[in-house]
Amino acid sequence: MLEALFTYRFLQNALIAGLLASVVCGIVGVIIVEKKLIMMSGGIAHTAYGGVGFGYLIGIEPIIGAFLFSVASAFGVGYVKRKGSVQSDVLIGLFWSLGMALGILFIALTPGYPPDMNSYLFGNILSVTRSDLYLMIVLTVIVVAVITVFFQLWKVYLFDDEFSQIIGIRSTIMEYILLVLVALTIVVLIRVAGIILVLALLTAPAASAGLFSKNLKSRMILAIGFGMLFCISGLAVSYVLNIASGASIVIISVVFYFIASMIKGVLFK
Repeated sequence: MLEALFTYRFLQNALIAGLLASVVCGIVGVIIVEKKLIMMSGGIAHTAYGGVGFGYLIGIEPIIGAFLFSVASAFGVGYVKRKGSVQSDVLIGLFWSLGMALGILFIALTPGYPPDMNSYLFGNILSVTRSDLYLMIVLTVIVVAVITVFFQLWKVYLFDDEFSQIIGIRSTIMEYILLVLVALTIVVLIRVAGIILVLALLTAPAASAGLFSKNLKSRMILAIGFGMLFCISGLAVSYVLNIASGASIVIISVVFYFIASMIKGVLFK
C-alpha cells in the first residue's frame, strides 16, 4: 500500500481527499452533534443528490450542482424551521425525499446513457480527481476560517441560544451560518463517503471524540484525528480488499465508536 501510494496519482488524490474530509467533518461534526442537528444534516445531504442529477442534466460538474442544492437546502431548512410552521422531523423528511426524487427525475431526463451514480451515493475515494480536490480545498479553507475566526462566538452559541442573544449574538444568523457550513462539509464528504453514508462520517468521529473530552477545542482536534485515522485505514482496506471505500471508512468509524463507548462504560462505571 505504501509503495503504491508513491506510485499512483489516484491514491495520492484519495489520501489528500481523506485528510481534507477529516478536517471539516471533525470541526463541523462536533457542532452538529452538540446542537442535535444530525438528522437535519442528513436532510441537507440527501438534497445534494438532486444537485448531482441537475449537474448531469445541464452539463456542469455534478459536484457543483450538489454544492448549489446543498446551500439552497440549508437556507430553506433554516427559514422554515425559524418560522416554526412545520415540525422539524416533517421538514427533514420532506427535504430528504424531495432531494432524492429530484435527483432521480433529473437523471431520467438527462440525454444519452444514464450516468453511474454509485460513487455519489456510496462514495469512491479512489476516483477523486484533481478538480474535486481543488473544490474540496477551497471549501475546507472556508469552513476552517469561519470556525476559527468566530470560535468564541461558536462556544457561546453552543452553550445557550438565549444567553447568546442577551449578550448581543444573533443566534438566527449563527444557525444559518452553521447550516451553510454543514452544506459545504457535505459537498466535501460526498466523494469520500457518498450521500447515503455521509451522515455516519459526520457523526462518528465527533461522537468518538466526545467520549474522551468535553472541551470544544479538544473535541474538534480529537475528531479530526479520528477522522484521519478512519479515512486512512478505510482507504487501505478498500485498496487491499477491492471493496467500496465509503463503506469501509464508515464501518471502521462506527465500529470504533461502539468499541470505545463499551470500553469507557466498563472502565468508568
